[in-house]
Amino acid sequence: MDLRNGFNIKQFIRTIPDYPKKGVMFRDITTLLSDPHGFRASVDELMWPFLTMDVDYVVGIEARGFILGGAIAHELGKGFIPIRKKGKLPWKTIGREYSLEYGVDRIEVHSDAIKKGDKILMIDDLIATGGTADAATDLIKDSGGEIVAAAFVVDLPDLGGAKKLRDKGVKVHTLVEFEGD
Repeated sequence: MDLRNGFNIKQFIRTIPDYPKKGVMFRDITTLLSDPHGFRASVDELMWPFLTMDVDYVVGIEARGFILGGAIAHELGKGFIPIRKKGKLPWKTIGREYSLEYGVDRIEVHSDAIKKGDKILMIDDLIATGGTADAATDLIKDSGGEIVAAAFVVDLPDLGGAKKLRDKGVKVHTLVEFEGD
């Protein structure tokens, strides 16, 4: 997919077969982020649809969502709120559990980070089954926030995560798709 500026970011995303387990094709964006043009194009294209939207905060999901979300928050002139894995935040938190292929995990946010009516743009690197993004969506709503949209560099449409968010009424913006898992 060529982005508006003609830059093909897909060519900079490395595919690692059988990671973290056999049969998985891991889409590694670290190679995209290490390329100055790739990083710039990713940030620009992720934030472009939201330049004129009413957004109060950018939320980034651990860990690559911090890299992209922090850059997008800076460019938009908004605050950044991290959603972290269980036990990583130093203050009072609220959390949500979500299912993984191999068990259950939990994400958390500071209990005072998102207030009623705050408009949130949620950012992460990739949407696959949508478990983490779905839990983050619920966590933001539990906090009183309103999700303006969710944006991801990579969508794995065969795994249904983006559809799951859209079915919950979340606007989803992605830059590239990879078929299969």
